[in-house]
Amino acid sequence: MFKIDQSSNRITRLESKRFSELGFSERNHLQEWLANQPDAFGEELLIIQKEFDGFDDTRERLDLLALDKDGNLVIIENKLDDTGRDVVWQALKYASYCSSLNKKQIVEIYQGYLNRFCQGGDANQGICEFLEVPDLGEVVLNSGNAQRLIFVAANYRKEVTSTALWLLSHGIQVQCFKVTPYSMQFGSLENVTDELFLNVEQIIPTPEAKELMISMSAKESDEKKTEQELKSRHTLRLAFWEQALEAMRDSSCDLYNNINPTKDHWLCAGSGVTGCPYSMIFGAKEIRVEIWLGRSSKDDNKFMFDWLFEKKEQIEETFGQEIEWLRLNDKKSSRIQLSKAVNGKDEANWSEYIQWLVTHISKLESSLKPLLPELNSEVRGRAL
Repeated sequence: MFKIDQSSNRITRLESKRFSELGFSERNHLQEWLANQPDAFGEELLIIQKEFDGFDDTRERLDLLALDKDGNLVIIENKLDDTGRDVVWQALKYASYCSSLNKKQIVEIYQGYLNRFCQGGDANQGICEFLEVPDLGEVVLNSGNAQRLIFVAANYRKEVTSTALWLLSHGIQVQCFKVTPYSMQFGSLENVTDELFLNVEQIIPTPEAKELMISMSAKESDEKKTEQELKSRHTLRLAFWEQALEAMRDSSCDLYNNINPTKDHWLCAGSGVTGCPYSMIFGAKEIRVEIWLGRSSKDDNKFMFDWLFEKKEQIEETFGQEIEWLRLNDKKSSRIQLSKAVNGKDEANWSEYIQWLVTHISKLESSLKPLLPELNSEVRGRAL
């Protein structure tokens, strides 16, 4: 690895180091780095436990346990300068132990992690937000034999890489990441300081081959249950949106005149600002109206939110009540919304829910519509 010096138009080699000579340990350093920066693996992962020891009849601990965006458990085993000979066998044992974990147990494991390391929080809500679903009833967690293995080490023994490739060829999802610390000296001869760097590189499978080599499997009982539930939900939503759109057509709001009913839990309509639709949300426990600031640029979304928030008093006065302002600093998008707790399965109250949605999406449009042309112009001006 080299450092580029633009002023001299030269490159300088960084010196590779061993973790041991730098005084770093597996648990206190490498594990903590990855637990707090899981996107170092090139994807979004949700760490749900460290040093997990919740196995029956054994005192073994796996380094990190995570969920991926498909709801699969990810077993992460960290080694420092050398993998050793037994890391694959160790990880396979952990994967077998974890294969029986059900949805309730996974939520409890994550809740324990939040309570111990993150000063609390709602595990159920956190997993829903990570998977971008309204509730966990819509997803399968820890499906079939889809548990994944991630190995992390500075150097891999041949028996480890050979076994990893063999497992991949038999449908076991394995990734090997090589981590290398580098140092470079800065300053004068009298005052030299070392700046440290870490390179995280996937070596098995190569990123280009990942989609081809990693197969997906399913836990039949969970999938069948979820599929049936989804079919029921889709039928329910379609019927709800058919009634809602009919009510919208009878209202003075024309936002949804050209929108068709859908099986999704949301129904979007254009606001005139690209990437920022009005939405009506119908969930099992909540209905909601919102404008979603969801452009590809996080900076644009936060700029638009802040611009509108400066006019909060004017907007809420027109709306007639306080609105929920969700900047969502750790996410790309932002939302301005109003929600109401409901029992979405109670069809007897649908007419009441629909009237609430129609009334409040109309009020939201009326409150924002006079401001959006100016906002659109401001956002375009930022791009010039």
